Amino acid sequence: MAVDRERVSALVRELLVAIGEDPDRPGLRLTPQRVSETYAEFFSGVGEDATAPLAHTISVASGPAPDTLPSGAVMLRDIRFRSVCEHHLLPFSGHAHIAYLPGEQVVGLGALPKVVDILASRPQVQERLGEQIADTISSSIDCRGVLVVLDATHQCVTMRSGRQSESSTVTIAARGALADPVARAELIALIGRSRE
Repeated sequence: MAVDRERVSALVRELLVAIGEDPDRPGLRLTPQRVSETYAEFFSGVGEDATAPLAHTISVASGPAPDTLPSGAVMLRDIRFRSVCEHHLLPFSGHAHIAYLPGEQVVGLGALPKVVDILASRPQVQERLGEQIADTISSSIDCRGVLVVLDATHQCVTMRSGRQSESSTVTIAARGALADPVARAELIALIGRSRE
């Protein structure tokens, strides 16, 4: 479902009036249109199928070493994401780290950020976002386990009341073999390792 830009624009104009502003003053005249365009981008994942980027898989058994199946994890670190908190409609952003234990099929690495982007482009809470990413991957590709770690800064924390400008929130979602804390310990360590 596409964002109704005209309706959002009208509501933003009404919001400006409600906070005591003049929506016709020069600095605000184009604000309703700008906000509607921003919301169309921020909420583009509403109604979109997050499994679609995972539809094409690659057989490792058909490659140059057909008798060799992956024994370890595939990990993609530092996937930038941004979302909007459904409680305050304020942005939160950070990094997603995704690992999975492939079976006979793997997925192109570019598909994983697309899944994150679709699911993050909805009104969200970080805790649910990580779970949705893990569920989408584990239900869509041949894998023995999935680990999703999100590390994000929330403007509802950094800009409101207590203003904890240095705080971030870390959530972990795990499926299959990686639901065991011992099994995922090595992967958690790799996520924390700084790049040189």
